[in-house]
Amino acid sequence: QVQLVESGGGLVQPGGSLRLSCAASGNIFNVNTMGWYRQAPGKERELVATITSVGTTNYAALLKGRFTISRDNAKNTVYLQMTSLEVQDTAVYYCKYRQIYADYWGKGTLVTVSS
Repeated sequence: QVQLVESGGGLVQPGGSLRLSCAASGNIFNVNTMGWYRQAPGKERELVATITSVGTTNYAALLKGRFTISRDNAKNTVYLQMTSLEVQDTAVYYCKYRQIYADYWGKGTLVTVSS
């Protein structure tokens, strides 16, 4: 089993920045992919970005340039730096950990972009 704990969400004004963190614990495999997804009210969950254990990244096309994913393998932690936030970025952001034969999700952290 793998447990994921997200942090860093909150209220931010349009144009502002936030950094989300997700710490994984438990039976961590050396080869894995961690990532962020988000779900806005009334919408389906969508990909934000993923990063493999060797640092290969993948972004939702519309978010690349404003959002940056990174990870610290020694801490089993993935980060999402979000800049130039827009009202449309308001959502619950979920951390995902994927290893062979298993996916795990965090409980989510709410990001609200509002003036």
